[in-house]
Order: sequence, then C-alpha cells, then structure tokens
Amino acid sequence: MTALRRLRPDESPAAADLHRRGGALIPGYDTSLHTAEEYVVFYRDKVMVDGPVWGAFDGDALRGHIALLPGWIDHLYVDPDFQGRGIGSELVRLAQDQQQELRLYTFQSNVRARAFYERHGFGIEELTDGARNEEKMPDVTYHWRR
Repeated sequence: MTALRRLRPDESPAAADLHRRGGALIPGYDTSLHTAEEYVVFYRDKVMVDGPVWGAFDGDALRGHIALLPGWIDHLYVDPDFQGRGIGSELVRLAQDQQQELRLYTFQSNVRARAFYERHGFGIEELTDGARNEEKMPDVTYHWRR
C-alpha cells in the first residue's frame, strides 16, 4: 500500500522523471522530443502550477503521480518498475472521488493504458488523427461520469 499526498514544488524533478520513463514505454512515443531538463521545467512551471498533482509514495520514493485539472486527468504515470501493483488504480480512484466527471487523452497506441482506463469505467468519446498534439500521434479522448 502506498501513501497518497499532494506533491510539493521541489518534487517536480521526480514527477518529470516518472513522466519521461513511463512515456518511453508507450509505442511510438518519442521522449527525446524534450530533454530531461525540459521535462523538469514543464512540471515545475506548468503541471505543478495548473492543478493539484497527487503522488503515490513508498516511503520517500515517488512511485506514481496524477495531475488533475477541473474535469480532467492531465497526466498519470506510474514508475515502470512498479506498474501492475494497483498504484494507478489508487490514483484514478482518488480523482474519481474528487470530481463528478473526468476526461483524459491517451495515445491510441497505448493499448495498456486504454485497457486500464476502460476497466475504471472510462468510455471512448473521440478518436483523432493526432493533428492537435505535439507528437502528431493518433489519440483518444476518454470520458467518465459518476
């Protein structure tokens, strides 16, 4: 069991590292589009500022995080070495407890994440060709309502 709490601004590097390492597992997602430092700046100056970011901790070690916006899951990443242990489920349940409905984007190629979200009650709202995202990868919008 992990402990859930909001991340502090000084934990931006750990969250950015999870994003980069977790993203590397997504088929077709090129994490080299940005440097490790650019990921840190993105988390420090945008993700951590825009909405609450909750972390799942094993002692002092960050094992997963979820970044929320009103009505949205902005980011959800779990340490690749700790996937499949319920950490992502804990984080999604936390978001579902806090909001009446949620949407999120994921890449169509991210079959594992898609199955995960569908198990948690999210349904496909829209499929796109990827023209609107930086990576130009086909994506899917998921929607969940209490």
